[in-house]
Amino acid sequence: MNRTDDAWGQSYWAWEVLFAVACVATAFLVFFSDSRPVAKAIADGLIGLMAVGYLVLGRRIVHGEGNGTARVLASAALVLCTAAAILADTTASFVLFFTIPLLFMLLELRPAVVSTTVLILWESASAVLNGGWHNPSLRILLPMTAILVVFSMLVGKFTSDVVRESNARARLIRELEESQAEVERLSREAGTAVERERLAREIHDTLAQGFTSIVALTQAIESEVDTDPDAARKHLALAGRTARENLTEARAMVAALTPSALATGSLADAVRRQAKRLSDETGIVVECEVDDELPPLRTAVEVVLLRATQEALANVRKHANASTVRLRLSAVDGSVRLQVTDNGRGFSPQASTSGFGLRGMRSRAEQVGGKLAVRPGATGGTELELEVPA
Repeated sequence: MNRTDDAWGQSYWAWEVLFAVACVATAFLVFFSDSRPVAKAIADGLIGLMAVGYLVLGRRIVHGEGNGTARVLASAALVLCTAAAILADTTASFVLFFTIPLLFMLLELRPAVVSTTVLILWESASAVLNGGWHNPSLRILLPMTAILVVFSMLVGKFTSDVVRESNARARLIRELEESQAEVERLSREAGTAVERERLAREIHDTLAQGFTSIVALTQAIESEVDTDPDAARKHLALAGRTARENLTEARAMVAALTPSALATGSLADAVRRQAKRLSDETGIVVECEVDDELPPLRTAVEVVLLRATQEALANVRKHANASTVRLRLSAVDGSVRLQVTDNGRGFSPQASTSGFGLRGMRSRAEQVGGKLAVRPGATGGTELELEVPA
């Protein structure tokens, strides 16, 4: 994150105005002081050196581009230049107005307090060195030195707290941005996983079952082509019809729209077609009962009921070894209930039901607020019941 993104960075221009004013004003005061020309030249030269050093390197270090060593070296150079300028001309002590805040920006609180205290005391020491103990300015300078030491500590503490708080906020904002980016990444991955699971269910409930039917019909044709040509032709026609329906389903999936069985008719018609297909392909007697007045349903709910019908009948075909199947689709107390019952080999509650088909049906039902139950039939066989809200 750029320092201009936090409060300290946004108000940093005010500090630079103070720096420029203090630097220029001190240089003028030194230039018009009563000191020797050589001393004034040395003091002003050191003030100019500090200004150039800040513009070239100091700003970048303050903004966090330098490590701890760079900060210590910059602070040491600042202290030496300030001390030398004050020693050359005591009037140059006005540079403390920008060197003291700058030291608190570069250093931790304790070393900054020590450095600024040394510089403030050095101002009095330089007055003694330049004018002796009888220098009349000491009467005012010594009390002012004590006041400046306390003032610099308070101002420095405030500056350090502001910088530290600003840095903490900048880190927090950076961490929040990183966390937001991570949440967005995880959300995309979760969405991708959900979509993959949805497509897997769609493929399992449509294309895979259609291909299973085509394989079964092809095997039947192979055994009948020489012995029962009429039956072979019938099964060949069914295989062709199933292949065409699979192609239609594939196109509907690519278009990511409603299943083709629902796009060309009502849910009741689609359920009846599924029952007729099972009867035509296997010879199983399928009793299909659909209420004449089903309540209006959302497309998502109709898809769940249709896919559950397809999966239930596919399970009867593959596992039940049944001779009759009863399929009922009815409206019950604000819900729609699908019941598929067969007279096959039955269902054991202790048997594993973790297959993809049942898991997919249960997941679909939960997505629309429905419930799925699979249990042994009252007179044998298996009963599947799916209830979804209308």
